[in-house]
Amino acid sequence: MPVTDAHRTIDAVWKFESARIIAGLTRMVHDVGLAEELAQDALVSALEQWPESGVPDNPGAWLTAVAKRRAIDHIRRSQRLERRHEQLTHELDQPQDPERDDVLRLMFVSCHPVLPTDARVALTLRLLGGLTAEEIARAFLVNEPRIARRIAGAKRTLAEEQVPFELPDESELPGLLSSVLEVIYLIFNEGYSATSGDDLMRPGLCLEALRLGRLLAELAPYEAEVHGLVALMEIQASRSAARTGPTGEPVQLHEQNRGRWDPLLIRRGFTAMLRAREVGGTPGPYVLQAAIAVCHAQARTPEDTDWTQIAALYAALARLLPTPIVQLNRAVALGMAHGPQAGLDLVDSLIDDPALRDYHLLPSVRGDLLARLGRYDEARLEFERAASLARNVAERAFLRRRADELVVTPASDGTPASDGTPVSGVALASGVTLAEAAQDFLGRGDLDPETIRSYGQTLRRLRLTLGDRMPLDSLTADQVARVFATAWGEAAATTWNRHRSAVRSFGAWASLDDLAGGLDRRAETRPRTETISAAQLDVLWSRPGLPLRERTLWRLLHESAAGVTAALSLNVEDLDLEDRRARADGTWVSWRSETARLLPHLVAGRTRGPLFLAERRPGPSRMPAAADLCPQTGRGRLSYARAEYLFKQATKPLDPAGDGYTLRRLKPRD
Repeated sequence: MPVTDAHRTIDAVWKFESARIIAGLTRMVHDVGLAEELAQDALVSALEQWPESGVPDNPGAWLTAVAKRRAIDHIRRSQRLERRHEQLTHELDQPQDPERDDVLRLMFVSCHPVLPTDARVALTLRLLGGLTAEEIARAFLVNEPRIARRIAGAKRTLAEEQVPFELPDESELPGLLSSVLEVIYLIFNEGYSATSGDDLMRPGLCLEALRLGRLLAELAPYEAEVHGLVALMEIQASRSAARTGPTGEPVQLHEQNRGRWDPLLIRRGFTAMLRAREVGGTPGPYVLQAAIAVCHAQARTPEDTDWTQIAALYAALARLLPTPIVQLNRAVALGMAHGPQAGLDLVDSLIDDPALRDYHLLPSVRGDLLARLGRYDEARLEFERAASLARNVAERAFLRRRADELVVTPASDGTPASDGTPVSGVALASGVTLAEAAQDFLGRGDLDPETIRSYGQTLRRLRLTLGDRMPLDSLTADQVARVFATAWGEAAATTWNRHRSAVRSFGAWASLDDLAGGLDRRAETRPRTETISAAQLDVLWSRPGLPLRERTLWRLLHESAAGVTAALSLNVEDLDLEDRRARADGTWVSWRSETARLLPHLVAGRTRGPLFLAERRPGPSRMPAAADLCPQTGRGRLSYARAEYLFKQATKPLDPAGDGYTLRRLKPRD
């Protein structure tokens, strides 16, 4: 048999059988990571043997038998479960029927809430989908090592938390089943509407989610929400061919050619919905969303859509799941059922919700509603803001086109054109935009790099929230205050005041002096810093192999009680080694014997430049100011962030929380 044909067959068999094999092995060895390794060993054996011997009549049974032999060998070697040895050997000799409960157990384990969401998704695709780390990385547009780390970390967490390989009892089932459904729908949504990349859709992820959903429906036939999710995905997937145009651009639902909707998937969705209704009970979130999808699928034309029923279903969903995303979708339905103003009123109530702060569909929906109300200039700004927030290339281009189509010629009194229709190709009122002003402000020659970075963070948030094309002269203090409340309402006082200072500087530069008028300065209260105990300091000072730079800096901070910034700003030429002191920012920093002993070794013949140097020379694009560069070594000044990081790493073993200490804690006790 040709090697390439054998490998294609093995790949297909593996994707179909891997979940069942890994699930059965996990039941034997009680370790999902080890179970996958044993299954991979069986796969390697197939790759070695099948090209020569041919594919067995029952390839799944062959892989299962080899993997279980590996499991028994492992159990023998580890001298565990010896009393079960005869039982396991007997099991190997029995006919292998599909272990439905084992696969269901594996689903619950891989989607367990103890894991972060991205790890649950990666592990599910790996164990139940049979995808390699490379395939998962390609699907989510991340690098392969990151996916491999997520999978390895998930396995480690499951082992550390001792998550059992068993079906949940009745009290645990709702929470765990909800987690499984969430993961499957996340996979589907990433395929149906990709969050980033060039293409609107990633069909492979949609198909994988559908396969997992159908499998779960077979394994848990009496759970209405499972059938609801399957119905929802089947009906949404039926529109795939009609969702994009010839060049990959998005096509809105009301503009789609419904003749291109897949009737087979629609029928399967209806069948799944009937099963959900047969199970009965109070409709859950997936059943309600499936009911909304059914309403769309039943409408032969966009005009036939029962938007009143859809709005009612969204109202029920919002009562059950009152999230900002649900409310935003409800606003769309309200706008269609009861007019755009009804939808806009609900959208405007969501503008300040932090959960939607960078969600591009919020300004997109708002722009659509504004356009339907004839407020084209406002709609254009919203579409431009949505485009700036969209990470998907196809969506971004689509939103920009919508903005370009909404340029209007205002009447003399400032109202839209008399016929109420958009006029293409006419520029908006001239004037400096927020983006242009921000770029000019940050491009001034009197700002240092750190200030540019800090001010840039503030202005970037204003631009993302208000839109790059917002005319600068229309920017108000109330708008800025709303941005602050959403972005930094819960932030520390120092963070709030830093961004407030940036707005005040920008406003003064742009002759908008009252721009920060709605932002009160917050009182900054610094909590008392607990110092490191004498016993912990003894451990730190006696650590072998401690670099001279770190040993000197830490001793200096402890003996002088100076601030970290002041210590790092010291220059060699300012040191008075004889009197044990140095000038820093207009004040004297003095030290005692241990620092005095170390400093001559650290200076090592240098006559000028920073006392504490970075490990390596800076690159051409990151050259520091001359005052922060050693003329003899070419190395720059050690940064606060780097010094803090190294101290935290060194003190992690001393910190009961395992986080490490900050340099401020070296300050001696009063």
